[in-house]
Amino acid sequence: MAMTVEDVRAALGARVLVGREHLDREVRSACGSDMMSDVLAFSKDHSVLLTGLVNPQVVRTAEMLDIVCIIFIRGKKADEKLLEMARERDLVVLETGHRMFTACGLLYQAGLRGGAV
Repeated sequence: MAMTVEDVRAALGARVLVGREHLDREVRSACGSDMMSDVLAFSKDHSVLLTGLVNPQVVRTAEMLDIVCIIFIRGKKADEKLLEMARERDLVVLETGHRMFTACGLLYQAGLRGGAV
């Protein structure tokens, strides 16, 4: 089932940090990881990335994989430099207080799937 970034935001009760103008973008799957090597190996196009890792590598990884939205979990805070990188790449960045397991479960329950390995 395809969703929009706004659907994802609503399911998580997340706050938009960057990219409010892109909330209508389609999302086809999700990937939850703090290891960017796993994201590189298993992520798909038009996906969201849920992570507690807050550094520029997350934005670079998202850009390489056509990830449309980064979601920082556990209330992690991105600095302005990272948010500016995301803005320049037309990414949406969300923030939620949920832990990884809960956030992934809420998205699954809302109909978003991750796909088989």
